[in-house]
Amino acid sequence: MDAGDVYRTYAKGVLGYLRHQGVADPEDVLGEVFLHVARSLRRFHGDDEQLRRWVFTLAHHRIIDERRRQARRPPLSDAEVPDRPAPPHEEAMDPELIAALGQLTPEQREVVLLRFIADLPVDVVASLTERSPGAVRALQHRAVGQLAKALSGSPRRDAAAGD
Repeated sequence: MDAGDVYRTYAKGVLGYLRHQGVADPEDVLGEVFLHVARSLRRFHGDDEQLRRWVFTLAHHRIIDERRRQARRPPLSDAEVPDRPAPPHEEAMDPELIAALGQLTPEQREVVLLRFIADLPVDVVASLTERSPGAVRALQHRAVGQLAKALSGSPRRDAAAGD
């Protein structure tokens, strides 16, 4: 697989991951990720699953780098910067799902995006987020429950309560 094939296969998922992690310029970070892929692909050895993990790990590291850079920069003003909407794309996520993701804690959102958008296994997510696999599963469980509650529009019901 060449760098173009890797880009065509993973760019849409990586871009979605970057957008939903709140990256200020996701297209720019996407370019950085795939520039690194293009430069390093000849040294990569592994199967398709390992390639997917590697690409999303690169994206995750770029997010961390961007957050560190932002933390070191002094704020330009005290005024809040309004959220800018993600640019439209052909496979936009459901607006209700985007709103529901916004209700999650940053940690829950990160785990959900890595698990379901990046499609990474628990052990890889645990390694990337520096948590135990049990902590990742717990965050995922709580996040999925909150998403279900938010998307249903009503509080979750206990099946044992016998509605």
